[in-house]
Amino acid sequence: MVEHRREVRISVLDTAPVTQGSNARMALRNSVELAQLVDDLGYYRYWVPEHHGMAGVACAAPAVVVERVASVTRRIRVGAGGVMLPNHAPIVVAEQFGTLEAFHPGRIDLGLGRALGGPREITDLVRSEHDRTAESFEDQVRALLALFEVDRAGGRVAAVPAVGNRPEIWMLGSGDHTARIAGSLALPFAAAHHLKPSSTIDAVRSYLQTFQPSSLCPAPRIVISVAVIVADSDEQAQWLAGSLRMKVARRRQGRPIQLPSPQTAEAHGYMDIRNTDDKLTGVFVGCAATVLPQLQALVDATGADELLIKTDLYDPSDRRRSYELLMESHSLRRASER
Repeated sequence: MVEHRREVRISVLDTAPVTQGSNARMALRNSVELAQLVDDLGYYRYWVPEHHGMAGVACAAPAVVVERVASVTRRIRVGAGGVMLPNHAPIVVAEQFGTLEAFHPGRIDLGLGRALGGPREITDLVRSEHDRTAESFEDQVRALLALFEVDRAGGRVAAVPAVGNRPEIWMLGSGDHTARIAGSLALPFAAAHHLKPSSTIDAVRSYLQTFQPSSLCPAPRIVISVAVIVADSDEQAQWLAGSLRMKVARRRQGRPIQLPSPQTAEAHGYMDIRNTDDKLTGVFVGCAATVLPQLQALVDATGADELLIKTDLYDPSDRRRSYELLMESHSLRRASER
């Protein structure tokens, strides 16, 4: 057997961040512009999450954002990363994403997660806790998958737009539980390194151990979502990252804020990266030459086929520049055997 190394795809995870002094309308417009840029740059897919009641995140209706982005891009895959399935009746999700796939065949992804997606008092308004927990998450996923098929016993179709219009379905998670469901259902798995870096390796291992091949997914498929900030120099990247350091520190203190400007972060003393209390755990920061070897190490450790890059910066032009620099220098490879 000869070892070869094939290129790892890079994609985008965009939360539509609402920065200080901005608003949801501006954030969503910036996201559409970013999606058009990364489509032109050659990124493989563009995902948006589901968050409710978070002042710093404008993406609360992923199906709506997916439709808008898919309509103004040409090539890139577009999807939810992800829909928090317990918040919704499975038939509604099947109808929405079946419709999206019908409008944009071969370009729609449906990532499924089980987190609340926001504060409990807000998500209770989306769907009551009783309804969220009436069935296990695995049963909810199975019910959703079935809606993309015809009931062969009775010939019944429940979610009409879904039959024949199944998007690419992924499981999203930061831990063992969702990884095992993904493996047992033969679904691709996206590990949320950007949320819980310390659990990524174990989650991937659980997925590989439980994976059962199917005709739709004959071999394991792994995406790792990772927080990345790239600039023209390490110094500039660290300066830009001060915004995120301040936001994370304030959240730890129980005083959440929207993403501030680097100037504001500097004025409050968040530029000293030697302060261990303000370090950004699991965030890759630097010029492309600094960040790429770190990302390659993550790929080597997980066997990932793809990285989903999440970049939160105050200035939309700095965010776009980060994605440009990463793609310009992209040379990540996944080792495999033939």
